[in-house]
Amino acid sequence: MRVLFVPIAGTGHVNAAIGMAQVLLSSGHECWFDIGADWRDKLRPYGIRMVGSDTTETEDRDDKTDDKDKQNTEKQYLKSHALSMKEKGILGSESTPLEKALLQLEDCDKMFAFQQQQDLHVNQVIRDLRPDVIVCDQFLSLPSVTKSGIPWVLVCSANPLTSIHHECTPPWFSGLPTNGPKEDWQSYRKALMTGSRKLKKLFDDNELANGLPPLPEMAFINDSKYLNIYGYPLELDYLDLRPLPDNWYRFDNLMRYDSKPSTKLFEIPDQLRDKPGKLIYFSLGSMGGADVDNMKRLIAILAKSGHRFIVSKGLLGDDYDLPVDNMWGQPSVPQLEILPLVDLVITHGGNNTISETIYFGKPMIVMPLFADQYDNAQRVHEKGFGIRLDAYKCSEEELLSSIECLLNNNLLTEKLSKISQRIQSEKSIEKLPQLLLELVHKC
Repeated sequence: MRVLFVPIAGTGHVNAAIGMAQVLLSSGHECWFDIGADWRDKLRPYGIRMVGSDTTETEDRDDKTDDKDKQNTEKQYLKSHALSMKEKGILGSESTPLEKALLQLEDCDKMFAFQQQQDLHVNQVIRDLRPDVIVCDQFLSLPSVTKSGIPWVLVCSANPLTSIHHECTPPWFSGLPTNGPKEDWQSYRKALMTGSRKLKKLFDDNELANGLPPLPEMAFINDSKYLNIYGYPLELDYLDLRPLPDNWYRFDNLMRYDSKPSTKLFEIPDQLRDKPGKLIYFSLGSMGGADVDNMKRLIAILAKSGHRFIVSKGLLGDDYDLPVDNMWGQPSVPQLEILPLVDLVITHGGNNTISETIYFGKPMIVMPLFADQYDNAQRVHEKGFGIRLDAYKCSEEELLSSIECLLNNNLLTEKLSKISQRIQSEKSIEKLPQLLLELVHKC
């Protein structure tokens, strides 16, 4: 079976696509990614092929200048992107979750123009590659995929509220509690629908969309008539509030793993190994790490803790130092190797990190910055698996006391351990190859 992946070009979405591709590759299927060439080095070790380039070929690259130039380019892009997000108010403390969601929709002309360009490209890729099935993780609908006649799977690699809309659950990107006033939900939905009106009109007026059903009120892409999937731990999911919709399938995660397991696992750095205190992992993701001033503020608070910290500093990590007494960090660290070793995770609440942390049975403090991070943080908090804090406004006392509260909660530790055992034993993602094979044979 030849599978074409069309993921959003963002780290979280690509990592989720890699996780799905790995189980397909291990079952003997071909996996091709239609994504920019910048992702070549990330995909090659997994045996994933890129459209227009076979990344399974071995390349000898003794010249490290290219890697250094690439890192500098990434760093400058991240600085520029983070500055833009801060200037708009998407990243920072001044805007509410709703205001940030509406700000993200303001660039609808650019989003639609990119979608049109991508759609034309994907249409040609489908003709050339002739895949048996297409796996699509996109924010905007791609008519070329829907009209191809090839069975396709819609993937939600974010919080499921972004794709499964139900009157019994809060709206996406809101972070509103599931037991909160329904009036707040309705006000939020109304504002989102108003803010998205222009983008919807651009799509409906697009000649490529002729013959396709109109977009749902709260979405920018239609469900697939073939199959729709998402990754979210059962214990966090919203099945206690709404049923699983028809033609939707849930996995506990879409988690990637090392394609060639290292013979040498991550070792706790010498400066932390023999010191007292629990071990804590701290990461606010690419965008959170790019807000250096806030990272410094939080690190100054954590430096007063009696525990030890492994810090993922982000691509701008070289712009500041960590206290040497109880911290070690790098701009990039092997998160999946570190998570099994720690006692607590402090995170921005990206969907992959949430699922990975639950997979390893760790409590967490979630500090959402924007988008579905608010929904994840609220769900973790109300399900009792961690504590939601404001990344920009939490006080020293709030952060340090939350750490102690979670580390001393033995009942939570036992509960998370059992959940971890269930998820790791069931390995739900391994059902993906059979689901796709049945889909192809049926069509």
